[in-house]
Amino acid sequence: MLLLTILSYIGLGLAGLIAAYALYMLAVAVVPGFKVPRQPLGAGQQPAPREAGGRTGFRENVRFEVKGTMLSGWLYLPVKPPAAVPCIVMAHGLGATRAMGLDNYALCFQEAGFAVLAFDFRHLGESGGEPRQLVWIPCQQQDYAAAIAYARSRAEIDSRRIALWGTSLSGGHVIAAAAGDHAIACVCAQVPLLDGEAGRREMLHRLGLGTALRLTFGHALRDLVRSWLGLPPHRIPLAAPPGSLAVMADAGAYRAFSSLAPADFRNEICARILIRMDKYKPVKYVAGVRCPLLLQVCEQDIATPPALVNRAAALLGSRGEVIRYPIDHFDIYTGENFEKSVNDQLSFFRKHL
Repeated sequence: MLLLTILSYIGLGLAGLIAAYALYMLAVAVVPGFKVPRQPLGAGQQPAPREAGGRTGFRENVRFEVKGTMLSGWLYLPVKPPAAVPCIVMAHGLGATRAMGLDNYALCFQEAGFAVLAFDFRHLGESGGEPRQLVWIPCQQQDYAAAIAYARSRAEIDSRRIALWGTSLSGGHVIAAAAGDHAIACVCAQVPLLDGEAGRREMLHRLGLGTALRLTFGHALRDLVRSWLGLPPHRIPLAAPPGSLAVMADAGAYRAFSSLAPADFRNEICARILIRMDKYKPVKYVAGVRCPLLLQVCEQDIATPPALVNRAAALLGSRGEVIRYPIDHFDIYTGENFEKSVNDQLSFFRKHL
């Protein structure tokens, strides 16, 4: 009898806790006071764009469908190739669009004789999808699969020689995609997200515990619950100076986004990704990759600890190639660091395509 009484109290306590948390989530979703100031990007020094088209090839605006939504992309083709050519399929990182510097990578590859398909994920850039500024990992994985299928459908492209290119968050996507598609010829993962848990630790390091908890259990939870209730999304800034409330309140991120983003770029993101990011672990897919894989790692990027990189390299064995650069995560996109990284990528693609 005493045991039953104790169990009943425990049950009531658990029910009370569950009810209290449900009420908390509802309150977070609907009460006012969560508005975050917008963060305009600085007037950074835009890198000089490479000349599109000309004697090396041309760029075609293309569209293809995934789950009833149209994705927008640029297809770069060499001028009058003698036969079907290899193609590199690429997309940008967290919240970024193809207009943020992918053109310079693609033109380098095009000049070397490759076709390139650079596309925007659903909800971002010129692709369709509602709500806008949503980053949702399963959707982005489906988008890569749709882009690969589109590239294979083009007569100008050799469907047996499709390579994948990704950076940061999309660097994790291309690893997962190649693990599920053994017809992929090779993969380049630039500063890849290998484990979202490491990204969460980076957020704690850069923002501090209080701000990280506020972002996760305030703003991210608000956006997630609002999505369940069919309410408009709750967005927060994507990149901002240190001390701001943003997904990446980091000097390097803010400098890179200010330098690379076009004037019409929306520097915001649906906050719910902060609850899901730490569950994403692309490193677990590495063992399933059967093609050559280039990992380009920045040694000062605390989101990619050496032990994690060494684990990925060990899983790849002879299929893997790791190149380390003595810089931080966002330094690789511009200037001499860009030139070095893209030349390493060209050597890798020439070897395997």
